[in-house]
Amino acid sequence: MTSTAAPIERLTARAFTIPTDAPESDGTLAWDRTTLVLVEIEAGGRTGLGYSYTSAAAVPVIEETLAPAARGADAFDVPKIWDDMVARIRNIGARGVGACAISAADAALWDLKARLLDLPLCNLLGRRRQAVDVYGSGGFCSYSDDRLREQLGGWTADGGCRWVKMKVGRDPGADPARLAAARAAIGEAILFVDANGAFHAKAALAFAERAADLGVAWFEEPVSSDDLEGLRQVRDRAPTGMDIAAGEYGYDPFYFRRMVEAGAVDVLQADATRALGITGFLRAADIADAWNLPLSSHCAPAVHLHAACAAPRLRHMEWFHDHVRIESMLFDGAPRLAHGQIAPDITRPGLGLELKRADAEKWAV
Repeated sequence: MTSTAAPIERLTARAFTIPTDAPESDGTLAWDRTTLVLVEIEAGGRTGLGYSYTSAAAVPVIEETLAPAARGADAFDVPKIWDDMVARIRNIGARGVGACAISAADAALWDLKARLLDLPLCNLLGRRRQAVDVYGSGGFCSYSDDRLREQLGGWTADGGCRWVKMKVGRDPGADPARLAAARAAIGEAILFVDANGAFHAKAALAFAERAADLGVAWFEEPVSSDDLEGLRQVRDRAPTGMDIAAGEYGYDPFYFRRMVEAGAVDVLQADATRALGITGFLRAADIADAWNLPLSSHCAPAVHLHAACAAPRLRHMEWFHDHVRIESMLFDGAPRLAHGQIAPDITRPGLGLELKRADAEKWAV
């Protein structure tokens, strides 16, 4: 009997950049492409994969800084490898690209462990639910009103979504008409808005009052997520029935703890592609649980799905237009929307994803 059950033999990383299908913008940023950094880890004749949406600069961080923590380690010891990776990025910056690099590697480690056990990852983590509610997310500020109506209305009519989200804050004067167009398109569904930190607290409150008249029930990042005092002010004074949400830019458990201690949100968001992977996402879920707060995952539905099935107090997942499109382009086994939910395919081990290598190659950086 050896001390290592499944020694990790190889860890590699690659970046793929995919153009958007139309120009996109939110309250504080515009973009026309998205980069996915993929990690593959081999042990015991199996290969696990994970990824993050981040800069291609994460590739050398993964291969030069993180890989030595994994090579030769037991693939079943995911928490130990995670601890070692977190320690290794201390001097290069524990947040931002460093955290995203760990996020991709950690997801690959969990995928590998589940594949070695021939289990879907949700079964390994312990399922609380068979499927997860999602909300359609896009509605970019750069869209025409026609495109806005088509996209949001499609999620409710064809996808069965009970909630849809649109971007606001780039041109506040134009937003009331955009909100009215969205409301007309989605019928009885509930409308969410996301300002990506475009407002200051008093302007956010004024916007919230107008939005409440159109049934907006979710205001995401009305101010910068680093402005915990401003978030708390908006949360305390927002119209009844409107949840204030933030957390997508959290890179470690300390961030989430500070946010909930400040009373800054009604719903905590976490992103496994930024928050130190599936391990970090589940830690954020435990923090939300300890504070009796609902949790919502941010973007990247294919990498979140299995952890979302296991997380306590999960309200829903984000079915984000860009990432849904990319994940269906690059992976076999990407989840499909039906009746406002997505569910893991428990006939497939791990995350249930296989890279479409020939298709992906055209987007390789």
